[in-house]
Amino acid sequence: MNLLTRQTDYAVRALGYMMRRPENNATAAELTAALKIPRPFLRKLLQELTKHHVLRSRKGAGGGFELARDPEKIRFSELIEIFQGPLRLNHCTFRKKPCPNKKVCAMRRRIGCIEEMVINQLRATKLTDLVQKGE
Repeated sequence: MNLLTRQTDYAVRALGYMMRRPENNATAAELTAALKIPRPFLRKLLQELTKHHVLRSRKGAGGGFELARDPEKIRFSELIEIFQGPLRLNHCTFRKKPCPNKKVCAMRRRIGCIEEMVINQLRATKLTDLVQKGE
């Protein structure tokens, strides 16, 4: 089980790269070269981040992408949800249907508590917590 996908990992890396720059921006070509992310894959990530108002795109000469918000206001949980969907550890399914024991399951209650702690930590984590300016 992987908690994070490659998309989320690369998104954090790209945002971190931009965050470390004085103008909080970069071109796709710069990001590709610096982070060794395949350009088509990166373009899709950048488009998705723009669609969700994490980035702004600038067209034309001197164009590229820039952070649309203060890095302190970009939450790790938001990035996970953009690329991986809702934060869930347990889906309570059995043979592709809702589990019939869902209401009385002790394991579900315990996992629910763990899930709540994990989600709270992910929501409390900011982009600035994941990426230090000097790295």
